[in-house]
Amino acid sequence: MPTLQDLEPQALALTQHERADLAASLLSSLPPILNDEDGGVAEALRREAELDADPSMALSLEDFERGISAMRSQ
Repeated sequence: MPTLQDLEPQALALTQHERADLAASLLSSLPPILNDEDGGVAEALRREAELDADPSMALSLEDFERGISAMRSQ
């Protein structure tokens, strides 16, 4: 059976459209990560409580956008 190290270069050689199709197919083969009956409300409340307890964990919009830009340039 091929390993991830065998398959990754082949997958990256696909066109953008083919990679998107492959990614969608792979993601749909996995179980949902958040399958809460409340639609994730409990998780949102937990995160809000974390931020209330430690506001230094917050990320400004500017920092968020900077991080996204950095990821895109990699």
